[in-house]
Amino acid sequence: MRYLHTMVRVKDLEASLHFYCELLGLVNVHRMDSEKGRFSLIFLAAPDDVERAKEAKAPLLELTYNWDPEDYTGGRNFGHLAYRVENIYETCQRLQDGGVTINRPPRDGHMAFVRSPDGISIELLQEGEHLAPQKPWASMANTGEW
Repeated sequence: MRYLHTMVRVKDLEASLHFYCELLGLVNVHRMDSEKGRFSLIFLAAPDDVERAKEAKAPLLELTYNWDPEDYTGGRNFGHLAYRVENIYETCQRLQDGGVTINRPPRDGHMAFVRSPDGISIELLQEGEHLAPQKPWASMANTGEW
């Protein structure tokens, strides 16, 4: 058995691609648009997994966009997606500069949580050892749910 992908439904494809690719840094490795089914599937990989993903050897995030409007609820009951990052402070700053709320700031230099445009909780984990506490992150309070 091998883990293949996680699928999340998105309401606004452009906002989701901006969040996952431009702000979070994932890479679009495959896209399929179905005129008959009226949906698009976009498969994303972490940058370090792109080559393995092209060979179907790395897990992917599948964004499913239904062309006909639908309301999705329960982002928090999904749990969360988790990504290891090279520098949690730089990643959180890039996300915050892009208008993303840092729901659980990386006060400990190790872990943070944000939400996608569709309310999916994203956990960010520092690769390797925890980074030393840094301002302004060290004193930031939680915002909303994560």
